[in-house]
Amino acid sequence: MSETSTKPYLLRAIYEWCTDNGYTPYMAAIVDASTRVPMEYVKNGEIVLNISFSATSGLKMENDLVRFSARFGGVSRDISVPVDNVVAIYARENGQGMAFEPGNRTAEDDVDNGEEAVDEQEALAPVAPILTSVPTQPAEDAGENDDGNDDPEPPKKAGRPTLTRVK
Repeated sequence: MSETSTKPYLLRAIYEWCTDNGYTPYMAAIVDASTRVPMEYVKNGEIVLNISFSATSGLKMENDLVRFSARFGGVSRDISVPVDNVVAIYARENGQGMAFEPGNRTAEDDVDNGEEAVDEQEALAPVAPILTSVPTQPAEDAGENDDGNDDPEPPKKAGRPTLTRVK
């Protein structure tokens, strides 16, 4: 008997922590053939979903799958995300949560699922970028470090931390 992953337990724990503290839990996931989400909301092969009690119906966070129904543009959709595809769960309000490396699938897994086997190097290659936290510069400090270069991006607002994916 193989050992059960800790990931689904951690997902449930962070979700519970968010709801207990009045935060809105968000889940980021890699989208692939085994993921059922509205494709019009997928960006760069990833999707971020609000999984709060008020945004979902019938949320089930099982050991292998996160399933629920949610409204997108007023239309109810069934969502299904394999736990291996979840890359982060965090509170919208403060960015606190947990990031995960996507599950490692091998050529054997693909054959077991009835899919064509891919070569060994491709099967073991990472399938998603790593998440890192990037500190924001407070608005009042933005002018202090002005070195004369015109930055095309406007200064970021102070306060809420952001999550940036590094590829």
